[in-house]
Amino acid sequence: MAGIVGIFLLICTLVFGGCGSLSKSGKAPQEVPRTPAEKKKAELLRQINRKFENPEAHFELGQLYQADGLWAKAEDEYRIVLNFNPVHREAQAARVKVLLDGGDAAKSELLTDIYMEQAANSALGSLQLALGFQKQGLDEYAFRCYQQALRLAPNSAKVNRQIGYYYLSKDDKERAMDYLSRSFQLNPNQPEVAGELGRLGVVVNIPRKTQKDTRKLDKTIEQYDEEIEP
Repeated sequence: MAGIVGIFLLICTLVFGGCGSLSKSGKAPQEVPRTPAEKKKAELLRQINRKFENPEAHFELGQLYQADGLWAKAEDEYRIVLNFNPVHREAQAARVKVLLDGGDAAKSELLTDIYMEQAANSALGSLQLALGFQKQGLDEYAFRCYQQALRLAPNSAKVNRQIGYYYLSKDDKERAMDYLSRSFQLNPNQPEVAGELGRLGVVVNIPRKTQKDTRKLDKTIEQYDEEIEP
């Protein structure tokens, strides 16, 4: 009798317990993402399933994994990005960062050298890589790239400005003033640079805009001359 009761209870468990988790269609319901980050991951995964060769979707997914501290997953996504777009500077910098955070300093240093070498003949590429490193909080690597960009384009107002901002973030006001002044000399139409120089105690004169098309002005003066002629 006890054996029959035991079999009956087992059947009830299978029917009401195991089968209770199934939907009416006979399939287990999918887990619904709860947080905004989980929803974003689910959306990116759907995009990637539709089109795997989507570097931006992989990059955004890598950023989410990175924010969660999933270094290996993030590095995989950044590596995929670079397979499709070898000069995606933000992905290069982010890959270096997650390798560092994951404890692989040797590989991160090796990749930094490789990425800098790839950008060695491009001031724009060096600047973009520098900005990527700075966004990742890798100031030392960013500064090396800024210097590389400056060697390639010493008369770039933007590169001088960024180096000035770098020194400003390090509270090195003297060097910051030098590079920001140089940037302003190269391009005086930079109100934000003028503001920083002003805070550093440098007096700057922002050039006023001049009117290029003076035809209406000339015509008005001509009409005035006609009116006052005796």
